[in-house]
Amino acid sequence: MKNKDFINKIVCADALELFPKIESNSIDVVLTDPPYFLDKLDNNWDHCKVSNQSNQYVIKSLPAGMKFEREQGKRFYNWYLEISEEVFRALKPGGFFFSFSSPRLYHRMACAIDDAGFEIRDAFIWLYTQNQAKAMGLDHLINKMEIDQRAKNKIKEKLNGWKTPQIKSCFEPIAMAQKPVDQTYLNNMLKHDVGLFNTEVKIGNNMYPSNVFTVESINELIDRTFLLPKPTKKEKGEYNTHKTVKPLAICEYLIKLSAFSKGAVVLDPFVGSGTTAVAAKKLGKNYIGIDSNREYVKIAEKRLKELDETQKTDLFFGERRKQEKFQLEFQVV
Repeated sequence: MKNKDFINKIVCADALELFPKIESNSIDVVLTDPPYFLDKLDNNWDHCKVSNQSNQYVIKSLPAGMKFEREQGKRFYNWYLEISEEVFRALKPGGFFFSFSSPRLYHRMACAIDDAGFEIRDAFIWLYTQNQAKAMGLDHLINKMEIDQRAKNKIKEKLNGWKTPQIKSCFEPIAMAQKPVDQTYLNNMLKHDVGLFNTEVKIGNNMYPSNVFTVESINELIDRTFLLPKPTKKEKGEYNTHKTVKPLAICEYLIKLSAFSKGAVVLDPFVGSGTTAVAAKKLGKNYIGIDSNREYVKIAEKRLKELDETQKTDLFFGERRKQEKFQLEFQVV
């Protein structure tokens, strides 16, 4: 099966099952936000369980992502090594692989990508201030101790403010990997139309592109150096039920940096509600989106359809303004 069967489409399928149908050495950029393999957030991600709010404050059933288990990282590595090997095969020589991760398991993800044959070129940091603290106090365990209340109160007083070692997480790492180039960077770019970064892309107040960015205003110095456009209220869509929708500006930034040709293909094997595909389409690039969740696929398709309608409207009014300007200039002459 050829890539033309998937170009500019969102396919509902398991990524590992569909990947063999993607042509080798045919993709320019892979940009994705995979399952993080924290509790309930692995490759068997269940939308209903993760979205369920009924267990958010019940200790016996921790919210998704809060349970610590050492085996999570090992399972993540083994699974993502398979994914990375397929990504490596599908990418053109010099093609780029951007992969979001949780801070805690970033090392497992980066090792899987590295072991698949990629060069880890850098890591981007998405900086933000708003996030929920996940540390847990131990009063509920102290209350279950078979000691008198006075002793319990003493322990609570002694451990006041001391909680499980989970600090407030305010950044998200993104691995920046590259498939080795064909001979030299110059040869690779001329032959495969990929392999270099566009340093004309600016960040903050017309600054050189950096590996740190934020989409929320923090202070004058941070904003001047690292700020990307803030997400609009409508870009996500009121109907979008995905729990971790990425800002369009971030995906656009990474695609602008790495996708050179007009015919470049951007692949997201875990496309979720479609942000990577929407960003690629906005920038005039081709996309392939894959996701095993049918509900998310429908949301992604709806977002793309809305973008298509917006682009058609903008094109219509743009042509109309050109005609009106021409008529006005003609009358003046």
